[in-house]
Amino acid sequence: MSEFKYSIVKDPTIYMQNRLNPHSDHEFYSNEGYSYGEQSDFKYSLNGIWKFEYAKNYDCSDKTFFEMDRNCKGWDDIKVPAHIQLEGYDKIMYVNTQYPWDGHEEIEPGEIPTEENPVANYVKYFDVPDYMKDRPVYISFQGVESGFALWLNGKYVGYSEDSFTPAEFDLSPFIVEGENKLAVQVFKWTAGSWCEDQDFFRFSGIFRDVYLYTVPLTHIRDIRIQTLLDDEYKDATLVIDMEVIGSGMAQITVSDDEEEILSKTQLSEGMNHTEIHVRGPKLWSAEQPNLYDLQINVFGETGRINEVVKEKVGFRRFEMKNNMMHINGKRIVFKGVNRHEFSSTTGRVLSEGDILKDIITMKQNNINAVRTSHYPNQTAFYRLCDIFGLYVIDETNLETHGTWQVPIQILKLMDDSYAVPGDRPEYTENVIDRARSLFERDKNHPCVLIWSLGNESYGGTNLRKMQDKFHEWDNGRLVHYEGVFNDRRVDISDMESTMYAPVKDIKKWLSTHRDKPYINCEYMHAMGNSCGAMSKYTELAYEEPLFQGGFIWDYIDQAITTKDCRGVEFEGYGGDFDDRPNDGSFSGDGLCYSKDRSPSPKMQEVKYNYQNIMISFAGNKAHIENRNLFTNTNEYIGILTIECLGELVAEDEIRIDCPPLEAVDYPVELDLPNDNEYVVTLSFVLPEDTLWAKAGHEIAFGQTTIGEFRVPMKKAGALTIIKGFHNIGVKGQDFEVFFDNQKGLTSYKYNGKELLKRTVLPNFWRPMTENDLANQLPFRAGQWELASKYISTAVMDEKIQERPVVEEMGSKIKVAYTYHLPTKPAHECKIEYLINPDGFVDCRLILDKSDDVGELPELSMAFTLDASLENLEWYGKGPMETYLDKDHAKIGVFTNKVADNMAKYLVPQECGNHQEVRYAKISDEKGDGIVFVANNNGLSALPYSVNEIEEAKHHTELPPIHFTHVRIGKQMGVAGDDTWGAKTHPEFMLDNSKKMEISFSFKGI
Repeated sequence: MSEFKYSIVKDPTIYMQNRLNPHSDHEFYSNEGYSYGEQSDFKYSLNGIWKFEYAKNYDCSDKTFFEMDRNCKGWDDIKVPAHIQLEGYDKIMYVNTQYPWDGHEEIEPGEIPTEENPVANYVKYFDVPDYMKDRPVYISFQGVESGFALWLNGKYVGYSEDSFTPAEFDLSPFIVEGENKLAVQVFKWTAGSWCEDQDFFRFSGIFRDVYLYTVPLTHIRDIRIQTLLDDEYKDATLVIDMEVIGSGMAQITVSDDEEEILSKTQLSEGMNHTEIHVRGPKLWSAEQPNLYDLQINVFGETGRINEVVKEKVGFRRFEMKNNMMHINGKRIVFKGVNRHEFSSTTGRVLSEGDILKDIITMKQNNINAVRTSHYPNQTAFYRLCDIFGLYVIDETNLETHGTWQVPIQILKLMDDSYAVPGDRPEYTENVIDRARSLFERDKNHPCVLIWSLGNESYGGTNLRKMQDKFHEWDNGRLVHYEGVFNDRRVDISDMESTMYAPVKDIKKWLSTHRDKPYINCEYMHAMGNSCGAMSKYTELAYEEPLFQGGFIWDYIDQAITTKDCRGVEFEGYGGDFDDRPNDGSFSGDGLCYSKDRSPSPKMQEVKYNYQNIMISFAGNKAHIENRNLFTNTNEYIGILTIECLGELVAEDEIRIDCPPLEAVDYPVELDLPNDNEYVVTLSFVLPEDTLWAKAGHEIAFGQTTIGEFRVPMKKAGALTIIKGFHNIGVKGQDFEVFFDNQKGLTSYKYNGKELLKRTVLPNFWRPMTENDLANQLPFRAGQWELASKYISTAVMDEKIQERPVVEEMGSKIKVAYTYHLPTKPAHECKIEYLINPDGFVDCRLILDKSDDVGELPELSMAFTLDASLENLEWYGKGPMETYLDKDHAKIGVFTNKVADNMAKYLVPQECGNHQEVRYAKISDEKGDGIVFVANNNGLSALPYSVNEIEEAKHHTELPPIHFTHVRIGKQMGVAGDDTWGAKTHPEFMLDNSKKMEISFSFKGI
């Protein structure tokens, strides 16, 4: 086509014009001096500052800006790559399943918004570099959202959609001497946007690299590399198919640190085929990502070197055997995450440093697989996955959630034919093109095991045609699609795949369907404080052979760093940018924080459940189960430690020989004194530095305890009790306890210093997590919040005025309160304080059967301390937060600042709890403060109260820190199967169908 017509933007049958065919992402260089992955010296980057003009829609846009006589040098500047929404134009918007124009413009699939459909005009002036003169010149756009038209020097070059794969054009016919004017018109919404309804922030613009490139006379335009292992997984045939421009000769070298294989082949115009036999190659896997260097020196007809191609080759075989997925002959288990490309400052514009940090974090936390949700990632990501060792489900840029879930499944307003791409003929070639662009670019990466047709796009014949094409193009990988679970009219997946299916449902399905393996392509919805009961899923993979793991949703929070009305930075989510519609904080469901890409506390649970060596203790033996497929445990150093109250008693470095997929019992000497509790830990650590961690990095651990924690002996002494009309005082040496008859314990002074800033009271509520809100826990159990806020010893209407009961019990004094709860039916609870002569106060909270009020979120006592008590030391589980259903953590003595326990979840919520606490010290900088002997209860110390946390929607809305708030007791698990209704599993609830109580002690220090 020689002229651009705007009508193609709203035509789903036209998704490109004059675009070059896709090809592999290999780099090629002019000589051997370049390193693998380094940018080719045949390329010329156009990244940087471009000239820019913005329009609200096409009617308002400048339609002649590309003409040569239009001087655009006075326009505004904009960065490339970047999203225009993060450069001050248009609006930032987050929606999940709904289309962003819903409620603004009423359009049908294939149509596009006309009133609000931003158009971005880009202009770049450039001179062709000397080394490209008299050669062909091509341009590559690695990512433009969501469609664009291209002109050079006033001439129409072409058009392309599909935001996440390269679009390349031949500029040679349009190049002029001197300055060239490149013009790009980017459309936010195109007909193809109906295929890009992913759960993410909606951006537009040129957001990946743009570069010119040229090619030598003899050039490998496309390369296909296959590693065909024999049935014994020992020897291989390296198959290389090359699409060649020109003719000449290729010298092929395959090498690693130990050997080098040379081969030569003649090259002719068109397709060229070469096979090289490789004896006993080291195989590639996530555990052992062995790679070979492939170098192809291309010589032209004159015999001079024209180019050098450098690639990494991983010899591996991925296949279906006995209805299970295998890699190199071993049944694979995916311990995966879904990953959006995202940064809180640059959106989907990521540096290679960002990608590298993600991959290192994954490897350090035993994650072995990534699903590229829900579009192809940058090429750098796949190269790093090859090198570091991560399995990849590579996903086509396709999601049409908004065309089917609500109109078809929920409202029943439409039938199956409404879904996109469904059976719609106008979308057939469009989606096949998206699949082909993905395949051609990524086909040589050993990390890619599975092609995915896309995400949440219902079903239909178009998806089946995509699957058929993937099978036609590639018989060495499988094809995945979860949407088959919603529409079984056609079979479109090589594996059964679901999202958020409970374990019981997976077991039920597999009880009768044994013809395919099963994965959870999304599970463990990691929104806020979540990931409870994760081990139910991870252990199922070792109980049921057909269940082969899953991918947590998802890796990183999506949030944009913005500022509030006072200029204070915070992480913004849907609605914070006046975006309507929006889906609120639903973008915040990552294992890592968006701000700095660091792991949130949830990662502690993930790392344990994903570890490949499981360790348990029985008697004087450690049972080692090696779940690695190819790695003996003797490749790691075993560290056996014995600690008492955080002090190291003994340590031994050992090597344990346990072959892959086997188990052994290792004898350990555990004859210890019966004087206190000892913690025995067996860890496996890296023996030397790797690409992703230093020597000594722990990859697995197991623990047991011997003996019981001994509370320090209480000293004898005398107590004095003062019974006033309104108050009760108890004095001992160095301390004084004070009770208000109507309220409760209001004062505890130690060495003359007041430790309590408010009355100590029972608590039944926690700041609601997003899982709690989603499953309507407040709707069912909201009375417990009122019970916590408005508890009282008096009921005025019933003329009840409780007074504390005081008993002198030898050298001790007991003060007991009855509190009435504002619940229907009415309930009460009792608190008993036993004051000891040494200053310890024993506390006991009793709550009678109360399930008629609803589930009980928490049963605890709440202490308000001075904010200067900011240092926390505890002996219990840690170092990160733990809960009843998320407690795979080490037992030990840990320290941090009270503020450190306030997790940075996008929405402030329950966080910072520590399970099985033996003692906790909360102190100021001098070491003065309070110690709790917690009797293995949970304990949290936070700078905010329950109510303060619950009322805040962002961390900037939390008030200044006034106190340290301590809650000690029990609380229900945090759940995590999903965040739209899944409840905490029954075994991780508090059983208030019967009498409950907690007990602990505290004392000044």
